[in-house]
Amino acid sequence: MIRMIRTSALFGGVAALFFASGMASGQAGESVQQQIQAHARQAQEDLRDKRPDVAAKEFTAIVALDPNNIEARGNLGVLLFFQHDFTNAAPQLRAALQLQPSLWKIEALLGMCERRIGQAADAQADLEKSFPQLTDEKLRIQAGMELIEIYYGSGTLDKAAGIVSALRQLRPTDVDILYTANRIYSDLADESMLSLAMLAPDSARMHQMMAHEAARQGNTQGAIAQYREAMKLDPNIPGLHFELAEALAGSSQPSDRAEVEREYKAALTANPFDERAECRLGEIAARESDVKAAEAHYSRALQLQPNDAGANLGLAKTLIAVNQSDKAIPLLERAAQIEPFNAAIHYHLSTLYRNAGRTDDAKRELVEFRRLRGMKARLTQIYQAMRLQPSEQERPDQDVPK
Repeated sequence: MIRMIRTSALFGGVAALFFASGMASGQAGESVQQQIQAHARQAQEDLRDKRPDVAAKEFTAIVALDPNNIEARGNLGVLLFFQHDFTNAAPQLRAALQLQPSLWKIEALLGMCERRIGQAADAQADLEKSFPQLTDEKLRIQAGMELIEIYYGSGTLDKAAGIVSALRQLRPTDVDILYTANRIYSDLADESMLSLAMLAPDSARMHQMMAHEAARQGNTQGAIAQYREAMKLDPNIPGLHFELAEALAGSSQPSDRAEVEREYKAALTANPFDERAECRLGEIAARESDVKAAEAHYSRALQLQPNDAGANLGLAKTLIAVNQSDKAIPLLERAAQIEPFNAAIHYHLSTLYRNAGRTDDAKRELVEFRRLRGMKARLTQIYQAMRLQPSEQERPDQDVPK
């Protein structure tokens, strides 16, 4: 089970589908119709008085009088669902859906009912059909999470990944969705690693994957060794020179660090459109105080990928070094839009705004910098506890105060 189901939060949005309207039925006789309307009015009063169990009896009476009353069927099914009476809710929801097949909210709830009463195949079919049509955010997320659990339980991780990707777009900061995404992507990574190990244990790709895992665990020397093995077997793997250069850059061995620039250049030779390699060469040039070369590399990186936050930040810092802060500000503002959680960007913006007399803007950016710096410190502690190596974006900027 990836996440506990929280159906109670859905009640308001789903119930509103039916409760707002009357219970008229063109097939009922006049006296029957009067009885239906009386039951409907009483049901509305019961709902306003927060007595859903009593309201359910009124809808049951309406269904007995008029079995084809869609609204009564739907309302009764919804109320039974939120009373956790899934066995009796399912037939009511199914009947409403048969009378009007485009009731996507009802079909989603039906799928959830079916899952709880052991009708897994029907649950999957109804959730798959309704999920793309749902517009209510809470219900769409709930249906998506239910569908993910079905896929996860059957080992259909690729389909689960597709659903969780859609949910992340809908609510990118939801903790449950982020946790679920991590579980699915981690399991997919493990599954692909196992498959590769079985199919091609001595291949260049296998050594490259082992290098990735070593780097993630902070084993820099192990990663370098695996990258070198991969390079021996197939030096033409896309991105391999760049990845080796990244590992070499994190090494404490002087002999390794001496190779870094050469590997970044080799990456550019293999792929002239590699803006990341251009950025890294820009960083090296900047550290060596070669401002002209740094500016050329960063400018080239931005030509290749204008939305590279690192390239925008790098060029801005280069321009700041040559007293061209007016040109640096738009680059930093663009970088902040692309990568809002980068503390270094906000620090440099705060400094430039303050120098430009934009006091309020400077204060705002300084507050954000301090907030993100605190978050990064906490993140570092988490990585240390997990014995993981932070990514490039999570490492501190060298010219930003701790």
